[in-house]
Amino acid sequence: MIDVYREIVRLEKEGRRVALATVIATKGSTPRKAGAKMLVREDGSTFGTISGGCVEAEVSQIARQVLESGKPQVYASRLSDEEAGQLGLACGGTMRVWIERV
Repeated sequence: MIDVYREIVRLEKEGRRVALATVIATKGSTPRKAGAKMLVREDGSTFGTISGGCVEAEVSQIARQVLESGKPQVYASRLSDEEAGQLGLACGGTMRVWIERV
């Protein structure tokens, strides 16, 4: 987790904006648990991981909106194990992610 904070400092020194996505709650089978963090840069590239696949893509999209507006958002994902399997993901479950500009 320390690496995420170092990346924030590095980007700040470069004058670049970044959004921080933090898993705040999970239930069931999820790839990461509460406390997992991912940075989303203005160009959409990421640093760290909170889930993978479609969840990270959706969070990245919301994070770019947060970068523009400055207004934090909560993202909620609900995916059954069956739905996850159909998408080629290893697990489902529910996840809430807090997304803020830092």
